[in-house]
Parts: sequence; C-alpha cells; structure tokens
Amino acid sequence: MVFLYICMVIFGISIIVKIVYLQFFYDKENFAEALGSTIIEARIEPTRGDIYSSDGKLMATSVARYEVGVDLNCEAITQEVFNDNVDSLAICLCEIFPHKTKEKYKQELMASRDKGSRYYRINYKASFSQFKKLEQCPLLRKGRLKGGFVYAKTFTRQKPCGILASRTIGSLNPNKVGNVGLEAAFNNELGGQVGYTVKERISGSLWMPVENAQTVKPIDGMDLISTIDVSIQDVTETALENQLRKHNAKYGTAVVMEVETGKIRAIANLERKILRDKNGNPVKDEEGNIQYSYQETLNYAVGEATDPGSTFKLASMLVALEDGYVTPDQMVETGNGVIKYYGKAMKDTKVGGYGTITLKEAFEVSSNVGLSKIINENYKHQPDKYVEGLYRLHLHEPLGVVIKGEAIPVIHHPNEKGVWSGLSLTQMSIGYELQISPLQILTLYNAIANNGKMMRPIFAEALSYRGKIQKIFEPEVIDPQICSPKTIEIIKEMLEGVVENGTAKNIKNSNYKIAGKTGTAQMNYGNDTLGIEYHASFVGYFPADDPKYTCIVSVYRPNRKGFYGNVVAGPVFKEIADRIYSTDPNFHKADTTIHDVPTIPLAKKGCKKETDIVYKWLNYNTNINSLGQTEWIIPTIDNEKVIYKPINFSDDTRVPNVIGMGLKDAIVILENAGLNVKVSGRGRVTRQVPGQGNHYRKGDDIVIILG
Repeated sequence: MVFLYICMVIFGISIIVKIVYLQFFYDKENFAEALGSTIIEARIEPTRGDIYSSDGKLMATSVARYEVGVDLNCEAITQEVFNDNVDSLAICLCEIFPHKTKEKYKQELMASRDKGSRYYRINYKASFSQFKKLEQCPLLRKGRLKGGFVYAKTFTRQKPCGILASRTIGSLNPNKVGNVGLEAAFNNELGGQVGYTVKERISGSLWMPVENAQTVKPIDGMDLISTIDVSIQDVTETALENQLRKHNAKYGTAVVMEVETGKIRAIANLERKILRDKNGNPVKDEEGNIQYSYQETLNYAVGEATDPGSTFKLASMLVALEDGYVTPDQMVETGNGVIKYYGKAMKDTKVGGYGTITLKEAFEVSSNVGLSKIINENYKHQPDKYVEGLYRLHLHEPLGVVIKGEAIPVIHHPNEKGVWSGLSLTQMSIGYELQISPLQILTLYNAIANNGKMMRPIFAEALSYRGKIQKIFEPEVIDPQICSPKTIEIIKEMLEGVVENGTAKNIKNSNYKIAGKTGTAQMNYGNDTLGIEYHASFVGYFPADDPKYTCIVSVYRPNRKGFYGNVVAGPVFKEIADRIYSTDPNFHKADTTIHDVPTIPLAKKGCKKETDIVYKWLNYNTNINSLGQTEWIIPTIDNEKVIYKPINFSDDTRVPNVIGMGLKDAIVILENAGLNVKVSGRGRVTRQVPGQGNHYRKGDDIVIILG
C-alpha cells in the first residue's frame, strides 16, 4: 500500500510539473506547429480517363465509390432536430444498406451523438446510386453544414469487357498508377492532374474538409481510344483458348495486325492456371483430374523472346534472294533428309527426305536440310554478311512499342567471342540460336504483306477529352522498303505455296487465299539432358491477293494430339481469318445488279402542301395545279411523274381513314374531327380503333397503332 501511495504521489506531481511547464516555459514555436498540424492540405484525385476499343466499346473505366458518414454533433443539429430525424434516418439507412437493422442503426446513431463524436461512418464503399439515395435521406439532405453529411469520393478501376485483352489494357498498382499495358504506357494522359483542398482533424483522428476553404480543382484524365477491335479480340481469344485446351498447352499467344497501318486489332495471351479452392488445394473433377483455367497473366507476344523455329526461314530466304545468291527455281539436294554439320545431324520431318527439289518447294515443305544447305554454301566464308542481312531487316532492334516490358531480340554476330561457333550459321538459318518475340516475327511478315514497308505495331488510335479528339496517333514507318519489290514478289509466291502445296494445306479454303509459314521449334533444342518440349506457330496474312490483316499464333508446350505448327497453330489462324473475312463488309463486293424499282420515292398520304414542297425540292413534277382546294392527298407514281389523288374528309359523322399516314397528319385530322387521340407504336398508322366509316360523337376516344 505504501508503494502504491508513493507511485500515485509521483504521478500527480509529474502532472502538476507538466502543467506549470506548458503554462510558463513551453517553446511557443513548436507548440504553434503542433496546433497547426490539425489543418492539412489534402489531395483531390482526378477521375482517371477511360480506355475504349477502336469500335467504341468501353474496356476500362473508373467507377466511383463513396465513404459516407454524418457529423451528428455539428452546430446545426440540435437535440430537438436529432430526435425528430433519428428514426426516419435509421429506416432510410436500413433500406439502402440492409446489412443492419433499423434498430441497430438508431442505436449506433444515438451512441455517436451521446459520445460527442464528430463522425459516424455509414459506409466506406457506397456506389453512386446509393450515394444519390443518401442525399435524399432525412437530415442528410440538408448537406454538410445543416445536416452533417460528410463524404469522400474514390475510384476503382473496372474492365467491362472482362478478360478481353486484359493484359494489354493493363492494370493499376496500389497507388492508382498504371502498372502494365496501356494503363502504364499512357499513365500521364489517363491520370489527369491532382487537385488540392484543406482538411481539419476532428476527434478520433478523422479528417474532414474545411467548409469554404480555397481549393484547386483537379483536371480529369483524357480518354484513350485503343486499336483493339472487340469482335476480332473475342474470336481471337476464343479460338486460342479452345486450341490450348485441346492440346493441353502451357500457354499461347495470338496477335492480329492491320497490314497498312500496323494497328493491333487483337492480342491474346493465355496461360494455364490450376484452379484452387479457398484453402489453396487444387480443384478436381469426379474422376480425380485437376481442373484448370486459362488466364491473361503475361504479355508473351511482346515480352518473351524465344527460338522462333521455321517461321524464321522467311528471313533467311529474304537475305539470300536479296543478295542474289539463289533463285526460287534452282535445285537443291536434300537427300534422305539428314545432313551433318560438324558432326551434329540436322533432320527433315519427312522420313527418307524429299530428294532433289526446287528451293521454292524446299521452303513450302519447310526442309531444314534444304534451307540450311543454301545458307551454308553461300555464307560459310562470310557469315557476317548473312547476319548483317538480318540486321537490314531490323530483326536485332526492339520495335519500340509503347507497352512496357518489350523483349530485347538477340541475333549474335560472328565477331562476338564465346557465342559464335561453326554450327551457328546453319542453326540460325532455320530459326535457332537466336531470340525473337512473336510480335517481331509478325512485324516482318506484315512488311511482306505491305509490299516491303515495315510498320511499327501501335496500340492506340487517339486521345480524347470529354468527347473531343485531342491527339491522333498516326501510323509509324520503321523502314519504307526492307528489300527490293522483286524479292517481295518471289517471297509472296512462296508463302502462298506453303498453304496451297506445302505444310499448311490443312488451312486452305476456297473463299480466299492465305499466305504464311508454319513453325515447329524445340524449346530446349540442343540440350539432350532435358525432355523435348515444342513451340508450334503459324504466321501469315490474308487475303493473299490483297492483304488486309496479318496474324501470328504461337502455342507453347502442347503435350497431346500433336505438336506441329500446322496442326496446333494453323487451325487457330484459320478460325480467326474465317470469322474476320465473313463479317468484314470490306471483303465482299456490293451487289451491282440493276433491279426494276421505281426511281421516284413514294411519300405517305397526308398534307398536300408539305408533300409537294419535298417533291419540288427533289425536282419531280406533280399534278398539284389541277387539284384545286384539296388539302389531303394520296401520292402515286405514274411514268416518272407524281400524281396526287385527293382525299375528302367532309363527312363529320363518320371516323376518317388515317391508315398509311404519318402521326403528325393523322393527329391533325382526327383532332379536327373532335376525337380524343391515343397513340401506340412508331412509324406510320397501320390500324385505327374504331375503324374508318364508323359513326362517332365529338369527344370519343380513338386509338391509332403505328408500325
């Protein structure tokens, strides 16, 4: 007891000492600074701009959420005002946010009032519609000063189109800043400019805006119109996912580019993910098989560079043709389909080989022996010339796209020590010992379709602010002519031959021509210690005779039902191309057949004066001068002349016939007859009740139905 007594005395003395110190000896500057900390300058976040598809679909938007509360101890809310409104306010809150009963709301409101609290939080993530309802609630409808209504608006980012192009559209980090995709590439434009206001700290360490304080209003972000076409994107993702599931592939990507402009109309990146329950355990079906889904996780088309395989043979052929070392009809001996370079065997897919064939045929059947042989024969003693030919095609340069994380291509030069060997030339000729992203391969093929003009892939059409275009992103040319027109024509014929006669005959169709190249690459090529895994691809353009779109499909690590490019990737390309070709009106010529139809438009029956004004404006002759004082007419066409037939409504005891008239004329006639008109539908009058000729009295109802 003595010990406790001493402690209490010491505690009391310390309080007295502190009071004396603050009263007479405190540091005035520090004390003023502490008092000033109850007022702060707070940020007002602007509304982030929306992202649209090229066809006007909303792909990313900011949805408002409101933290709402009430200051039940503000000066305007007296005890009488509180008592008069608390019951009705509790009922209103229960209707808007039914997770609490009205009794619970009333209890909490009264407790907040009794404690002297300056803030009772109603909800921290109310929707806009809920917020508007709160503004009409008792007490709250009086606003901040008289009703104590306090709120703060924040925004959450949502994607109305779901997973469509989700990775390309991008996402925001916890600070509401663009993290990946277009959200990151155009973060400054979408983000707008922050505003500022003044807030004061109230009890409970809560901050409330200071009324009538000077504020700097935020400037909302601009909207971004992307190049993505939702309909093309949808078919691209659907076709890719179905094929990934069919072959149980690890992941895949598909990209559709507009030939002339380089605009990316669709880009899909899907990866297999195991479905897990709330405890993190894999979900299994009734037979015990693990279930999985395909999701957009990484942008493989832009950010992953791998050995492309046989799709790279196009680049080798371009270099050799442009250097003048080969012609498409020269013969090449492929033998039994096996050739050795420095003791390492290179094989063709066909057992027994293709024998002696033309170079064009070797390209069409994707002969490793044939392509590597012509490159080795012509560049063995000058490998630097071959590599520099690839450099002329810009394959060693990043594309410089706006989306962050672009993979850096790797094409080694013979002068690089430690990476170049005797096998490098022949391996590179068929798409190994180098790393190229799918988007870069697509850009090369697009240049062929575009007659040699290489376009930079672009993902944005324009920026707009409140409906007005502020900036248009023009197509960007990387190289106006990557090789001679003669070489382009030869290559085009070879690419068409791949589909007509070669490895991609399975996607040939009779409606339009496809040109392209298959690719089947071993992902761990040259490493015999690892199991074989494949990368199947197809890249090409359509229609081959007048290319509009280029497309690449890459499927990685398929492990059932085949692994070759024509079997795994080709069908995806064909499904995408078929859907675009069938739905795009630009591919189908308009019907120019001459039909025997009247050349003069026929008007509805109605007012003579107004009808004749239109026909005179169209320079058509009418018989108006022979009609006399008739006000209502029925137009007919006779020998390229408009003939009016008069309508007589002189009988005021029978219902007029207004069938075939427009609504305006029908109402004038019926109301002049003394009828009360009721209307249903749109268009011209197709029915009236009561019908024409029935007797009526003034003031009777008549219903006219439009259609």
